[in-house]
Amino acid sequence: MSVFNNSEVKYFLLIGIPGLEYAHAWISIPICLMYLIAIVGNCTIIFVIKTEPSLHEPMYYFLTMLAVSDMGLSFSSLPTMLKIFCFNAMQISPNACFAQEFFIHVFTAMESSVLLIMSLDRFLAIHNPLRYSSILTGSRVAKIGLILAIRSTALVLPFPFTLRKLKYCQKNLLSHLYCLHQDVMKLACSDNKINFIYGFFAALCTMLDFALILMSYMLILKTVLSIASLVERLKALNTCVSHICAVLIFYVPIITLAAIHRFAKHKSPLLVILIADMFLLVPPLMNPIVYCIKTRQIREKVLGKLVNLCVR
Repeated sequence: MSVFNNSEVKYFLLIGIPGLEYAHAWISIPICLMYLIAIVGNCTIIFVIKTEPSLHEPMYYFLTMLAVSDMGLSFSSLPTMLKIFCFNAMQISPNACFAQEFFIHVFTAMESSVLLIMSLDRFLAIHNPLRYSSILTGSRVAKIGLILAIRSTALVLPFPFTLRKLKYCQKNLLSHLYCLHQDVMKLACSDNKINFIYGFFAALCTMLDFALILMSYMLILKTVLSIASLVERLKALNTCVSHICAVLIFYVPIITLAAIHRFAKHKSPLLVILIADMFLLVPPLMNPIVYCIKTRQIREKVLGKLVNLCVR
């Protein structure tokens, strides 16, 4: 009996790290440590911004949205990662797989959108600093956050429903440690043209975000070059360093993976899996670290909270 209508496959099989199956138990240690640091780091960012009135500014509100997106990515992939590396359990039911790919793609789309808005925030702060606070009021930032959440959810919402309508006959081996839309639809033995077209459209939306981020930085660079003082130029550019790092951390694995699939004739499965894992593991891990190191206000408040905690 099938798990749901039009399906012959009762479960999908996730893949671990090829050639290193014997070491999964040892690999689970750094993986769990990375998840722990990512979750604690992002929770710290959210807590500090919420409890410090001096950080109740648009830039830090957007940083909170980024931290929420990172935590969503971490919690979306955590269950299957732990199952594979800790218990060597590769099976996942179709419904659970569809749910996981939905949340992974939602938080991916949300992170992409937040990075775009943060680039526009930096442009506005540099181009028109006197009107910055009056333009990006608290209510407007809240509305922007709501719009981003609705946009990300609406963009990805068709994925699980279109996948459920496909028929899965014999093939059930996925090529990652978690479920992705483009990975699952390749296993279908029925026509998946709609899934392919809509998946391509969703990918284009993400790349459009990246193109708009690049355009924002071209405008930022143009504005900075118009500033007479070299010290002021460097000061303005320094406010963008953390965001540039976050953009590179998020988009470089995506673009690299797309390039490998498109141009590599003899791609290594191990390389593809490692880059795909970096896409989910590295941004949630590195973003809190980058912002704590490069943003003085965040760093001082975090260290202040730690000192007060130790004194108590």
